[in-house]
Formats: sequence, C-alpha cells, structure tokens
Amino acid sequence: MKRTLGTCYYPEHWPEDMWEKDAARMVEAGLTWVRIGEFAWGKIEPREGEFHWDWLDRAIDVLGRAGLKVVLGTPTATPPRWVVNKHPDMIAVDVDGKPRKFGSRRHYCFSHEGFSAESRRITEKVAQRYGKNPYVAAWQTDNEYGCHDTVISYSDAARLAFRDWLRNAFNDDIDALNAAWGNVFWSMDYADFDDIDLPNLTVTEPNPAHALAFRRFSSDQVVQFNREQVDIIRAHSDAPISHNYMGRITDFDHYKVGRDLEIATWDSYPLGFLEDRVGADAERQRKFARQGDPDFQAFHHDLYRAVGRGRWWVMEQQPGPVNWAPYNPAPLPGMVRLWTWEAFAHGAEAVCYFRWRQAPFAQEEMHTGMLRPDSADAPAIIEARQVRDELVDAPEVQAAQAPVALIFDYDADWAWAVQPHGAGLSYFGLVFEHYRALRRAGLSVDILPPDTREFSGYVAVFAPGLMHMPDDLKAALNAAYAQVVLGPRSAARDAHFSIPNPLPPAFPDLDVTVTLVESLRPDSPMTLSGGGAFAGYREELSGEAETVMTLTDGRAAVKRAGHVTYVGGWGDDAALDRIVAMTCEAAGVPVMDLPDGLRTRATATERFWFNHTDSEITFDGRTIPAAGVLREAR
Repeated sequence: MKRTLGTCYYPEHWPEDMWEKDAARMVEAGLTWVRIGEFAWGKIEPREGEFHWDWLDRAIDVLGRAGLKVVLGTPTATPPRWVVNKHPDMIAVDVDGKPRKFGSRRHYCFSHEGFSAESRRITEKVAQRYGKNPYVAAWQTDNEYGCHDTVISYSDAARLAFRDWLRNAFNDDIDALNAAWGNVFWSMDYADFDDIDLPNLTVTEPNPAHALAFRRFSSDQVVQFNREQVDIIRAHSDAPISHNYMGRITDFDHYKVGRDLEIATWDSYPLGFLEDRVGADAERQRKFARQGDPDFQAFHHDLYRAVGRGRWWVMEQQPGPVNWAPYNPAPLPGMVRLWTWEAFAHGAEAVCYFRWRQAPFAQEEMHTGMLRPDSADAPAIIEARQVRDELVDAPEVQAAQAPVALIFDYDADWAWAVQPHGAGLSYFGLVFEHYRALRRAGLSVDILPPDTREFSGYVAVFAPGLMHMPDDLKAALNAAYAQVVLGPRSAARDAHFSIPNPLPPAFPDLDVTVTLVESLRPDSPMTLSGGGAFAGYREELSGEAETVMTLTDGRAAVKRAGHVTYVGGWGDDAALDRIVAMTCEAAGVPVMDLPDGLRTRATATERFWFNHTDSEITFDGRTIPAAGVLREAR
C-alpha cells in the first residue's frame, strides 16, 4: 500500500473563487486525500427538508478534477438548531443530571430514537447523492465518537433503552440479574426491569455491576449508531468506510465499531495530548512541550492498527499550535515531519493534516493549519512538502508482525474506572506504562484485542490488568509458545464484577493466588529487592510457583511457573524495565537501553529511529538530529 498525505478542508468556510487555487496548492504539496463535509449538516439542510446540494456538488467536482480523492463525512456530529428544536430531549445529560446545550457540537444522546432517525435520514440523502461519485473515494461516519465526554448519557432515552438492553442480556429474567449483580447487598433487589434506574445521583457509589453494565450498554449504543450509518452507505457505495477515533477515549469499544468499517483512523494531537491526556508530570511536560510524549502517539498507532485489522490512517495530524489544551506551544521545527514518518513506520496508509487553512472565526480560530488565515504558507506545509519529496523513493507500507504483543481491553478500562481502588489508578495508565517499558527496550509492539485466541509468532504476550479473563482466553495463553505476563488485577473479576472463587488469577498450571490487595499512597511505594518498586497498587501472592522477585521485606512480588509470570503490583519504570528484560531474556529476544526520547520501530523492509528531544542523539554508532528521523533498510 502506497503511503499518502492529505488534509481536512471546509469549502463552506471560504469563497468559491478560492477553491480551485486551494485544490491546486494541495496537489502541489503532495496531498492525495481531502476530507470534507463532516460538519456541514446546516449548510446542506438549513431547514427541514430544504436541501442545498449545489455548493457541495461543485466543491467535490473542483477537488476531484484537480486530482484529489475525497473522504466524505456524514454530518451527524453537528445537528442544526432546527433538529434540536424538533427533538428537544435529544440532548445528552451529564452525570449530575444537567442537559448539554446547543452551541458547539456532539450535542446528542446516542439512545434518542428521534435523533437516530434524523441521522439515518441525512446519511441516506448524502449517500444517495454521492455514493457513485467517482471523486468520493472513502467515507467517514460522524466525527470523533466520545469526544467531550459524549458517550455516556443519563437521559430519559438512555434509561428506557438501558432497561431494554438489560432485558435482552438477561433473557427477561429479573432474578438472574439480581443474582448476577449481588443485589441482595443493601436490599437492592429489583422486582421488574422497569424498576432499574441509571447509576448516577445515588447517595454513595452505585453497585459496580450496575455501573459496568451501563458502560457496556453505552458502548453498544455507539456501535449500533455507527452500524446504521455504515449499512446505509454500503447500500449506495463501494468505497471504504472509516471513523476518526481520538486519543485516550475509552468510553466505547473501538474494536466493535471497527468490525463494521474497512479503515480505522484517529486524530493525533501530540502537544495537546501531552498537556491533558498523557498523565506526564510537570518536568516531563516541560521537556517534551514542543515534541509530544515519545510513546503516546505510537501507542495509538498500534492500537488503531488493531482496530482497523491492519488498515489505518491518521485523519487529523496536528500541524502547529492548537486551541484547546491548557497550554498550546508551537512544535519544534521538524516535529510535523517526525510525526508523519512515525505514523508511516507503524503502518499508516495516509496521514492527513488538520486543517488546510486556519479559520479566522469561531471556536477553532486559534487552531493552526497548513496555511495561515491569510493563505500564506504556515510551517506545517513546508514540512509536508519535505515528506512529499522523501516519499518518492520510499517503499510501500509493508507491515511485519512484532515480536511482542500487548492486550488492550476496553471492557477492562471500564471495570477499572468503576472500581479503581485508589486515586489516579486507571487501566489505560497501567497498560500504557507497560507499552513505554517495551518501547524503552527498543521493541516493536503489536496491540491485540481481548478476543484474540491465536498467539503464534509472538515470543511474549503481556496482559496486565485484564480484569475479566474468560476461560478460553486463559487456555489460549496457557497453550501459547510465548512468554506470558499477567497482573496486577488480571482475572480479578467475573463477567458481572464479582470476585471469582477460586480466587484470582486461577490460571491453568500457575499455582498463584492473590490473597489480599491494597492501593498505595503516591508517597509510600514498596521497594523491590534488586531495584524498582511497586507504586499505586500491590497484591499479596501465595502459591507454589517460583518467586522470581521479592519486596525488600522478603515477600513475593513476582511469581513464575513455566512460561507464565504473574506480577503482583503496579511497577514503576525501573521495575517494569526489569520485568521486560527478564521476560525477553526467557524469550530469547535482545533488548536495547534507549536514551530518553529516542525510539525505534521496525517494518518488514525498514528500521526507523525517532529523536523526540531537542538535542542530537548518538546511539550505537548512528546519529539522529534533534526532532529528527533516521530510516535504515533492513
């Protein structure tokens, strides 16, 4: 698959006499793709049933005749005011019972049938008109599901839909639900599904089984909403369909949404994410303020490669300062090029920059583009042209299976969110810190969904924090050739959030039992003999499996039997580095000790080196400039 570039364009924001010039400049910059239309519902249908297609017909024609391929978005993320007036209860409701208001975007509840019908109707109209248009080469459903905390809604529509979802899940057997949820506790038994409310505004925490079920329901609503649009588009078009996911948005199961799509895309904003999503401390935020975290983008590249079953893009790549983070610095010169090549190194088919021209009005007027508001070149287009020139002799995308796999499970993230057991503890954070450790060791990583049962080709598989582990997953991991690393909290709950008996992890051929769990104060880590510490979370381990790491007081910290290792705590960087090194030694995989900010990634034909620092780095005989990329043939 050829590596390509693109951009996001809003022809409705600009006079028509600019469109042809814009299209020509896009082509000159080496762009192939241009995404349009995802926020244009009000321009297409300003009043119910009154459609204005001419401007969009002309825009697609101008872009296509210039040689660009159009990604056309369904405009459902921005329902116009008249839709809200028609369905005033379509607005999502937050956890405190407050309705969200019209005036920005994503102002809808996934469970509202009236809005869902409007969504299907506008999608049908767009697909009918452009499904056979030769210039429309791909589609995007909606925009950034989950952004702005918009998956979980506590509306009346959600309440009614949740009850129906539970009836289906429990085969209309309220006694089965009561038993599964442990509703005998605190006299929470229900006589009928119609008695069940949403798990918010309770005096103290709601039943965790109730809260987890509502998370699963909310995710399924997104899956259904997306599938309805996909089915409509497919009836009119053979072009591939995508959705643009976001960074560290875990409120819905991206794998399930992705099963209905040909391509997974995501929106990469390294500097904005460093400030509000990575979880880096102040010192690290300062060090990488103009480069972004060295691992956060790579993690999502690997995640969305899994979501897309091998096919994925960056639909929105940060081109300069954005408008929405706590602080919005400009990237270090060279970083836009580095981010682009980093995506290609992880298998991206396309990298599209957001946006073409900086808007001089409304909410995103402080969000830079490839062009300034006056149409002069901004720094991003200069670096895009450099990538354009470098792509001329670059090989096509040739993915290679990584030696190491890391399982990521959205359901586990919900379970941790429902019951973190300690302030600041999250499943995403735990998995991401394992990913960092693997990358520090110079390893390429594949992220796998939790329904994977075939692990051939991997020498090591990590599954930390996988709260519920079905028996067939345990059996598949036990039968795998790979070294397997579990814990903490792996297999800690059953499907309905009860502690299983026998106690966790109850893993075949691994005589380990978690007999006690505790969360730790940030200022009270428990040190390990030989270096490192458990910080945040620790488990007391018993059993006959070999103890391979201990706390300094002699208690077991890590146990192993055969090819399976159980880690009884949340390791800090030093502890995780030891665990990765120990695992890779057992697997026969060499590791590196990369300097902070230097990362590497291997494909079938190339090895890439990325310097995320503001200084030149020399490592193992090679020199990588600040904010630089080094490509080597394999």
